[in-house]
Amino acid sequence: MNFNCIAVDDEPMAIGKIKSFVEKLPQLKLQATFRNGADALQFIYNNPVQILFLDIQMDKMTGIELLEQLAIKPQVILTTAFSEYAIRGFELSVTDYLLKPYAFERFAQAVNKATEYIQWQQKAEKNSREIVDYIFVKSGYKLVKIFQDEILYIEAMRDFQNIVCRTEKILASHSMAELEPMLKKGFVRCHKSYIVSIPKINNIERDRVYVGSKSIPIGESYKETFFKYI
Repeated sequence: MNFNCIAVDDEPMAIGKIKSFVEKLPQLKLQATFRNGADALQFIYNNPVQILFLDIQMDKMTGIELLEQLAIKPQVILTTAFSEYAIRGFELSVTDYLLKPYAFERFAQAVNKATEYIQWQQKAEKNSREIVDYIFVKSGYKLVKIFQDEILYIEAMRDFQNIVCRTEKILASHSMAELEPMLKKGFVRCHKSYIVSIPKINNIERDRVYVGSKSIPIGESYKETFFKYI
């Protein structure tokens, strides 16, 4: 089984080291490398990344700022010369913390921890999906099966509802009123045009909810119910 990974570090030598270590581990597939967090964030939103090797001190966006913007995090292995960020890193649920300079054996240990967790998570998701954790929605002339734990939010678009999932977007021929009772506990209406998945919320600021980089308004008439629910 191959695991997709990317590396983010503004030091060319550090990127080169990660590349050489990844080449020694046949289970890893290095998709891309980045010199700053902003470009990496855009890539993660548009591609399935399972393991993220991430430096902390970078221009434009630090590694910590990148993590704070991710609603769905891959397995994160921090690679840094600064030990003082360890506590904040683990508060953000990183998998491991490699203090530069690190040896290949320590790198491989961190990768094993990440891949073991991914495999456990995949098995757990498969088992949960067997307990009817999906819905069928009308999209065009077909019925599309959507696993509910893949849904980030649903946005009203005139006669259709845009169901935004981790890896795809589906235009459903349903009203919001039809979709709401189809969803399990964990989804809440925060606006006349939006339903959000509570576990996918990154943060809430005043009258807005953030799912990754998506800013979603909290409607005045939904505010009380929304905050009671969460």
